[in-house]
Amino acid sequence: MPNATDFLLAVEDLTVSFDGFKAVDNLSFYVDENELRVIIGPNGAGKTTVLDLICGRTRATAGSIRFRGRELTALREYEIVRAGVGRKFQNPSIYEDLTVFENLEISFPRGRSVFGALAFKRDAEVIERVEAVAESIFLADQLNRRAELLSHGQKQWLEIGMLLIQQPDLLMLDEPVAGMSVAERVKTAELLHRICADRAVLVIEHDMKFVEDIAHKVTVLHQGKRLSEGPMHAVKTDPKVIEVYLGH
Repeated sequence: MPNATDFLLAVEDLTVSFDGFKAVDNLSFYVDENELRVIIGPNGAGKTTVLDLICGRTRATAGSIRFRGRELTALREYEIVRAGVGRKFQNPSIYEDLTVFENLEISFPRGRSVFGALAFKRDAEVIERVEAVAESIFLADQLNRRAELLSHGQKQWLEIGMLLIQQPDLLMLDEPVAGMSVAERVKTAELLHRICADRAVLVIEHDMKFVEDIAHKVTVLHQGKRLSEGPMHAVKTDPKVIEVYLGH
């Protein structure tokens, strides 16, 4: 059994039941520092539920989720964010009527408490950080543009930027390239490779070409359990994975 303290994220024997149905069933997996892990599997396999459990949106029935050795299952959502876990959902939740700059600025961590928000100053540190993040998410030339005018892909990047500005140690993304153009997918792969130089990234994705482009390691879920795990080339030739997921 791996030692949980050796990993950034250690999920062990994780189970969640909804009215007797086990959406996640005795699941264990481990994510290293700066690892880009992708979770794949058929619809209903429990992928999004796993992210919900890690970020505290759903409470575990049993098992443990440790992040830098700290147990997350008893923490509230905002405490998990403060511990260094950022989560992006499938649909972008950006402020459409604000500019790109303002969306990034409003996410800057000092503004989190009421007092922090009141005392917040747009100082050199904030401007520098916003500009650096905008550069990394391909929006440096869009800072004064209202978010509603961005393309679908640019909105997804903006939301990733709103999480990056908080400097999480683990960034979780649910189907980040859904609805994107081919060119946007290529840039998103580049972005994720860049992001994981400084943090771990956990991605749920259906696009197998994209998974091949980005994943260090793939975990395949089926009916809430871990079906297979390893590098993509090994996972996609696993007969069990072909049977339940890739073969249809």
